[in-house]
Amino acid sequence: MSGAGRDAGAAAVETVLLVPVLVVMLLFVVFVGRVGTVTQDVYAASRDAARAASLRDGPDAATADARSSAEATLLERGVACAGLDVQVDTSRFEPGGAVRVDVACTVSLADVSRLGVPGSKTVAAHSVSVIDRYRSRP
Repeated sequence: MSGAGRDAGAAAVETVLLVPVLVVMLLFVVFVGRVGTVTQDVYAASRDAARAASLRDGPDAATADARSSAEATLLERGVACAGLDVQVDTSRFEPGGAVRVDVACTVSLADVSRLGVPGSKTVAAHSVSVIDRYRSRP
């Protein structure tokens, strides 16, 4: 039998063995990309919340506005948090001061990747927004 006869069907076997590995690698890339996107969404929520808080007249209103702004940004971006924690630091809430907002969102990895991956991940971000130094005092 010639050398070509012995290799008959080898390409089919190689394909059957290689395709599942390539599919798993592709799904992993999609998963990592989706987790990265959620991280950016949580950062955007903290940024929007800090900015909204810095525009308010007093610390109580700033805290309430920061929370609602973070929730709205995450909802708009399609991020479903199983647990959402928004911490607002208004200790320097004065003209020329700053507001710091920390957002932590626990997301189901099955929802994030849409691949049915079990478990959850907490994604956190913080942002600081400066209060205009020329605004009137509350």
